[in-house]
Amino acid sequence: MEEIYAKFVSQKISKTRWRPVPPGSLQTTETFATGSWDNEENYVSLWSIGDFGNLDSDGGFEGDHQLLCDIRHHGDVMDLQFFDQERIVAASSTGCVTVFLHHPNNQTLSVSQQWTAAHHHTGPGSPSCSSAPCTGIVCSNPEIVTVGEDGRINLFRADHKEAIRTIDNADSSTLHAVTFLRTPEILTVNSIGQLKIWDFRQQGNEPSQILSLTGDRVPLHCVDRHPSQQHVVATGGQDGMLSIWDVRQGTMPVSLLKAHEAEMWEVHFHPSNPDHLFTCSEDGSLWHWDASTDVPEKSSLFYQGGRNSTFLSHSISNQANVHQSLISSWLITDPTKDRIEITSLLPNRTLSVNSLDVLGPCLVCGTDAEAIYVTRQLFS
Repeated sequence: MEEIYAKFVSQKISKTRWRPVPPGSLQTTETFATGSWDNEENYVSLWSIGDFGNLDSDGGFEGDHQLLCDIRHHGDVMDLQFFDQERIVAASSTGCVTVFLHHPNNQTLSVSQQWTAAHHHTGPGSPSCSSAPCTGIVCSNPEIVTVGEDGRINLFRADHKEAIRTIDNADSSTLHAVTFLRTPEILTVNSIGQLKIWDFRQQGNEPSQILSLTGDRVPLHCVDRHPSQQHVVATGGQDGMLSIWDVRQGTMPVSLLKAHEAEMWEVHFHPSNPDHLFTCSEDGSLWHWDASTDVPEKSSLFYQGGRNSTFLSHSISNQANVHQSLISSWLITDPTKDRIEITSLLPNRTLSVNSLDVLGPCLVCGTDAEAIYVTRQLFS
């Protein structure tokens, strides 16, 4: 079991995110951000792990993450994303989207930009300006995409006052999360179990593709795209199941894996080691899914892939390409045969684990038990 350190912070943590390491840098990340929810006052905070994990003078491990700075946040923090090294974007339950700027010289955070009514209910039966929670954000500098309970999608650009593009009635249900597939294309998940792909190059307000779980309209809460294979997507929802999708084929998931006993709040592929995937849940668990079995065993993928021979035939001309596309270990149609190893990362069940993030050898997660857990030895 990897060493995992807890720090109790006297606030329920809704979101945790590592600060990205500068491109080309060999250092590991040392700073992460958190957002809180359901407290009298909520905060966006920056923490440092510094020499964390080194032996202290008594020969014990130091596991104390240090608070660098924090700033009050109006409403619950519904999502949190680093825009770049200095800027963090926060989504609020008030419908507001705020960009915070970190000043490393004096360790403070300030509001750099704000879109106050990014999400709001309109139409009959709703007050003239009733706010709707902003539920998800995704950043790809200079763009920020937000989704909300109002079924609206906004495309913002840093330093622009108004939205570049708004799809007002993108969804009649709540949009829970969003990710980029490729830069002009985003993928959203909603409260009736649908994935929708939107292409900002198209003028209309209709999705270019809809995928869904047949029958059960189980709300989906989270989505992540495979970092190197953009057609592979993982989602989690109210039933705790992990679904793996190939958006190029069909409208249903490639595999459904029984996972948590309650809502799955977040799913993340490891950004540089995507055979590893991490999930967290309302049931108080944090899981590491390892699909990196031996490569020889994966040759069976060629036969499994045969169920869609058109896909195979047009890729076969480029053998390397086939190998690359098929070796995504998450696309095996029968993932049950001892292929995926699941490890529980928390020593004991706690209240809901609301958020997690992974970068290099480091993992951070935040809970309703007012604790932040950190490890720097994910794969040791």
